[in-house]
Amino acid sequence: MRSIDPIAKLDLAFSLFCLQHRFSHPVSKLSKAISHTGDGHLYILLGVLAWLLDGERGLLFLLVGLLAFSIELPIYWAAKNLIKRRRPEELSDLVTSFVTPSDRYSLPSGHTAAAFLMATLTSYFYPSLETFTFVWAILIGASRILLGVHFLTDVVLGAFLGIGCARLALTLLA
Repeated sequence: MRSIDPIAKLDLAFSLFCLQHRFSHPVSKLSKAISHTGDGHLYILLGVLAWLLDGERGLLFLLVGLLAFSIELPIYWAAKNLIKRRRPEELSDLVTSFVTPSDRYSLPSGHTAAAFLMATLTSYFYPSLETFTFVWAILIGASRILLGVHFLTDVVLGAFLGIGCARLALTLLA
């Protein structure tokens, strides 16, 4: 555990920097809206719409997405429950959480993993949307920090998890 202490200290310092300013409450409202787009309902809608509107390519997008999430979710769940990293608010009274997280532990960020998974798949199947989808995924990751429910490393590792699972699914099916 000692080897992670410097990372934990930097993570906490970064969270405090992001959350201890007079704009925290207004920023949290925008962050909630952005974060909500990463709750999961949009991914299903995008997959079904792609299938209905784009035929064979849309169906492949949907199938690769289902495979990617079936890879990502067990890894995410296992990592959360093996690492058991406490959330920022639990580690410092100076951190305010603006939402109630859907699970107990912090590492990795599931919202960020899912957003980067979708951004990777969308940019593969629909390259013209690449910039938009990756900016959106970055905003979801940032929103999780600004809501006080994740540390920077939770978000970074979530992004790597999402990209990796999407690329694996693409390798297997596309």
